[in-house]
Amino acid sequence: MIFLFSIGFLEVSWVDIIDIMLVSILLYQVYKLMRGSVAVKIFLGVLSLYLIYLIVRAAQMELLGLILGQFMGVGVLAAIILFQPEIRKFLLLIGKTTDFNKSSGFLKNFFTGKNNSSETFNITPVIEAAKTLGGTNTGALIVFSRDSELRFYSESGDLIDAHLSKRLLLSIFNKYSPLHDGAVIIYQGKIKSARCVLPVSESDSLPAQFGLRHRAAMGMSEITDTAVLVVSEETGQLSLTRNGRLYSNLSPQELRKKINEYLTEKQNKKDEVKSGVTKKATSAIRQEAKA
Repeated sequence: MIFLFSIGFLEVSWVDIIDIMLVSILLYQVYKLMRGSVAVKIFLGVLSLYLIYLIVRAAQMELLGLILGQFMGVGVLAAIILFQPEIRKFLLLIGKTTDFNKSSGFLKNFFTGKNNSSETFNITPVIEAAKTLGGTNTGALIVFSRDSELRFYSESGDLIDAHLSKRLLLSIFNKYSPLHDGAVIIYQGKIKSARCVLPVSESDSLPAQFGLRHRAAMGMSEITDTAVLVVSEETGQLSLTRNGRLYSNLSPQELRKKINEYLTEKQNKKDEVKSGVTKKATSAIRQEAKA
């Protein structure tokens, strides 16, 4: 092991520097995850208690060290119980960044012979329904999913699996409909489910005038790769959340543009990669021809 420098009897190596950097990044991400919630105060309390335990051990206070040691012995179990919502959210964020959906889709296509690539669809029924709902101050929550059926959230509501239409959306979000209280999930041009329960964001950056419907849209976009349309019941304004960001007071044209950008984003990236490969191949052929 190659040592960089020493501080007294302590020898510091490259591995120690990398270890400290990784722990710092991990603590910062944990803080960002819990920022604005009560869990931050609990986390700081546990961290302070652990630092006191280290000081007590270094000072060789046997009785106090024994008491704190017993508490630290069940610290992992206590942390799992106290931070259960945050741990679940952290694991969902990790799952969001993996490619399991892509691999499972590839295997499904390999065995079935079907091409399940995300293709854009006509969102005019959604835009027209949103305009009508906003005009009558009828609240609505519509989730657009590009790569996943969101089965966990779909199963929290009522399965519909119907073709997308303006009349159906207006019927679902009618104030007297039993399906209006919750979210609609749209996947591959179909309404998969209605009355779905979405996770609520605990972010403190959301303005106070936005209610539970907007917080649910924010929470869904924070932990999943989705775009969520919100129609305000109070003002009739149209909003869209994506990647934990809220775009409020959108016009129907702006809303259409942002939804289409979300639905075609990966296809555009694939086209850019293909065009880049084609250009490189063409330039290589030309260079060979000149040679």
